[in-house]
Amino acid sequence: MSDTILLAHGSGGKLSHDLVEKRFLPFLANPALNKLDDSAVFEASGRLAFTTDSYVVNPIFFPGGDIGKLAVCGTVNDLAMSGAKPAYLSLSVIIEEGFPLDELEQIVQSVKKAAEEAEVSIITGDTKVVNRGQADKLFITTSGIGIISPEVDISGANAKDGDKVILSGTIGNHGIAIMSQREGLRFSVPVESDCAPLNKLVSQMLEASSRIHCLRDPTRGGLATTLNEFARQSNVGIVIEEDRVPIMEGVRAACELLGLDPIYVANEGKLVAIVEPSDADRVLAQMKQIGYGREAAIIGEVTAKHPGRVVMKTKLGPSRIIDMLSGELLPRIC
Repeated sequence: MSDTILLAHGSGGKLSHDLVEKRFLPFLANPALNKLDDSAVFEASGRLAFTTDSYVVNPIFFPGGDIGKLAVCGTVNDLAMSGAKPAYLSLSVIIEEGFPLDELEQIVQSVKKAAEEAEVSIITGDTKVVNRGQADKLFITTSGIGIISPEVDISGANAKDGDKVILSGTIGNHGIAIMSQREGLRFSVPVESDCAPLNKLVSQMLEASSRIHCLRDPTRGGLATTLNEFARQSNVGIVIEEDRVPIMEGVRAACELLGLDPIYVANEGKLVAIVEPSDADRVLAQMKQIGYGREAAIIGEVTAKHPGRVVMKTKLGPSRIIDMLSGELLPRIC
């Protein structure tokens, strides 16, 4: 038996069935998936959220995670940012011929662990194999379905004058972890990806307040891009204070060395919330009781001035406009 992926693993024959039954099912088994039907049948009621995403991160293993953990957390978080409780995920894997089976198993185990932490089920999936050299090791596509409570109304278009901007923790960890692994960089303070499922954090925030107007996880493009998206969708201005934005010293040092601005660097385990001002302190206190929100901070507020623009008050006093990047800062980050 080969210890790497063969083209025959994608043929639909015996090796294909063995791949699913020996490398996926032992870790992801549940009643819906175990049937191995062409589609999963499940029950759901109320308003549903649906999302899909593809993951092409390079390298596929990095400090703090791998492509499997990233795929589950990314899709869970996309659902959570609409206020949904994630319930079911699909998992589609495109594998390059020659990929080591033990590495595939390691990734599937990461999928299992992340799904268990987020309390979601992988109920359907697919595998495809492509010729050597026609992909870069392994790509994953996940889709997810979540259920939204009737009282929840969260959208990037809901921000209003006076709302407070809350950031759940330090920024830039994921992007710097990927870059350091990719380029073989070593820093005196090691940086790990913040990749994590945030659905339970969001649930606790919603228990503290039903007046959370906007939520988003600042992935590609970082905090700056997320704030600009809110400003444009809601036609408001946003003002943040530089010294309130939490940044790890290792990330700050790496960004200075590489000439990067941490507010543009990707995250995979942080969220930005726009909250009713009278509820902001209560939401913040609730977030700080949870591991993934322990370093949360109010970093600014929404204003009716300069609609569509984000402004940062710098540590030195002057303000500067924070715009979206015109290009890709760090390609293949997720």
